Amino acid sequence: TVPAEHTLMINYLAREVSRIRGDVEMTYNLAQVHEAVAAANPDRLAVIHRGGTLTYAELTARSRRFAHALAQRGFGVHRERDVLAGHESGQDHLAIYLHNGPEYLEAMIGSFKARVAPFNVNYRYVAEELRYLLDNSQARIVVYHDTFAPILEEVLPELPDVALLVQVSDDSGHALLPDAVRYDDLLAEGSTEPLEVTWSPDDLYILYTGGTTGMPKGVLWRQHDIFIAAMGGRPFGQKEAFASLEAIVEASASGGARMMSVAPLMHGAAQWATFTAFTGGNTVVFPEHVVKLDPADVWSTVEKHRVLTIQIVGDAMGRPLIDELERHEYDLSGLLALVSGGAPLNSSLKDRFLEKAPHAIVLDAVGSSETGAQMGHTSSKGATATGTFVPGPETSVVSADLSVELVPGSPETGWLAQRGHVPLGYLGDAAKTAATFPVIGGTRFAVPGDRANWREDGIIELLGRDSVTINSGGEKIFAEEVEQALAHHPAVYDVIVVGRPSEQWGSEVVAVVQLAEGASVTDAELLAEAETHIARYKLPKVFVYRDALVRSPAGKADYRWAREQAGA
Repeated sequence: TVPAEHTLMINYLAREVSRIRGDVEMTYNLAQVHEAVAAANPDRLAVIHRGGTLTYAELTARSRRFAHALAQRGFGVHRERDVLAGHESGQDHLAIYLHNGPEYLEAMIGSFKARVAPFNVNYRYVAEELRYLLDNSQARIVVYHDTFAPILEEVLPELPDVALLVQVSDDSGHALLPDAVRYDDLLAEGSTEPLEVTWSPDDLYILYTGGTTGMPKGVLWRQHDIFIAAMGGRPFGQKEAFASLEAIVEASASGGARMMSVAPLMHGAAQWATFTAFTGGNTVVFPEHVVKLDPADVWSTVEKHRVLTIQIVGDAMGRPLIDELERHEYDLSGLLALVSGGAPLNSSLKDRFLEKAPHAIVLDAVGSSETGAQMGHTSSKGATATGTFVPGPETSVVSADLSVELVPGSPETGWLAQRGHVPLGYLGDAAKTAATFPVIGGTRFAVPGDRANWREDGIIELLGRDSVTINSGGEKIFAEEVEQALAHHPAVYDVIVVGRPSEQWGSEVVAVVQLAEGASVTDAELLAEAETHIARYKLPKVFVYRDALVRSPAGKADYRWAREQAGA
């Protein structure tokens, strides 16, 4: 048995030999791609927010200034990838603790240019959670909005490794923290000239998991791999990646479409949608209000800027947006697609949206922090469904015991998996890295924990995350399947399904439900709706009603909170 760190070294050397021989794909770095696309389209709008705009040339200049300011302070790479194991990093890490806006993108791109590894911070964290994240991530730099200064100040005494604080102005009125530097002052220190660094495809992209089912974990990606897997390195609908940087630049010449992500950029799906837009030379549009979801503002922005695609995360975002469409009229003639990444929309919401925008499509895009984009399902008016997906070129299903890769038509329920362009590992955790990224039949896979069936027709049926699977009476029940069944009832505004201990069943299904405003419903009515979609043994044994459910800013269900409600 070869130790994991030796396998990574062997794989790295094999890639380098193959690259020199010229018999492998072109490799990419995110800073390199962004600079090339920007140079080819300097006057095109890159960002629109609150009446302000940035062209690609302006975004390049500001991100270079940011990068120079970091490099001048000595931040960057200290150990190259070839001497590191998959769970290790040789770069300085930068925490982005911001609401959506141009500064978030400038900080990400500028970090990549300085060979610093940025990562996402959940801005809803309380002090204890924030301290854990900044410590676990080995953060050296924190870029944050004024509004987060008090909670950051509370945890900084326990974080001696944080060496630079960069504070972005907002309207909260909080003063500059001691020893911090204003964001605009930092930019003023830097040059707009290109940096004299050699970017590597092995430079890191770090994405922290949401922590809704366990402690947040930092997923370490090579920039080349995440670019191919989720950031536009593979043209939409094609199996092969772009063959060269020149091909990317040529394709960007026909860009300029307006694309919006409603989800916070602290969510991977929002980052991927945004950088995919940049790879295509398109324009990223933010709504006016970014602190919380304002459906009227979102649709007004879509109408004003004739946004082509809008990206959300599941029912939690989709439902209030669709409610607003049914209350007021908006011109959506420029809208081509509503994309739900990170969680699919239920079919009843799709039907309601397509009634208001019959010319559009709904795309459910499945992926995770550990896999990148994996598969999708496209719905159009009169043809909506949820739960089955067309796999991408590197998506697969592996057996329950992780011994073999399954084939379409296998009767076994297995694990949804990804091969090819997958992460290096989890930051600082060799054991979890080995468990989540196993080698099966000589191929390294990412297996983050979703159960799936691979049908004979090649379609994958997604069952749900194993960590929230309920074992009841000897049967496995997937929480997300029950949630989808209950969400069909018009009285259900939101629902999270969990298990709780039961003397009779071992574990019993509990539905934590938020009702639509003004709605009333009985348990029997909800059961009657659900049993038209799922088998009777999967039906909830108990319903718990709450005024509001707890979700992440991106809309992901907080299953730990839901279990507390079920237990109560």
